[in-house]
Amino acid sequence: MEYYITKGKLKELKAEYEELKNIIKTELSGQSPALLEGGDLNPEFTSYEEEVESINQRLEEVEMILNNYKLIGKPSAADRDKICLGAHVVLKNDNHKADYRIVGTLEANPFEGKISDESPAGKAFLGKTVGDIISVGPSNSTYKILEINYEDA
Repeated sequence: MEYYITKGKLKELKAEYEELKNIIKTELSGQSPALLEGGDLNPEFTSYEEEVESINQRLEEVEMILNNYKLIGKPSAADRDKICLGAHVVLKNDNHKADYRIVGTLEANPFEGKISDESPAGKAFLGKTVGDIISVGPSNSTYKILEINYEDA
């Protein structure tokens, strides 16, 4: 599986990976509480084990992404007039303008204007050009594409 990410997300993931490795190396090594306390299972030990498990799982996830990512860049000159991954798109819906960026699923956050290329809206926008009108979602909201740019892709 390939993960489509931006340069910013790559930098963020590399920093997180190093931070997780550092936590395991420095903060968690040798700090395991006793398994038993007065003949009973020590709740601190259980909590510690859960924390270690969680950190190790996230470390494996980040490592998987870093070993299988594809950087989102600018499309070829022939595709610059089409919406592709990394595109900033300005749309008009009735009298409302919206600005979105088409990103991979790892970076999708509609509240920040980042739409996944695998979402219904993302799929509807991919390949379209300025002037196209698109219907999206169960309510069939219509959008007209006003601008497409790749300045910081």
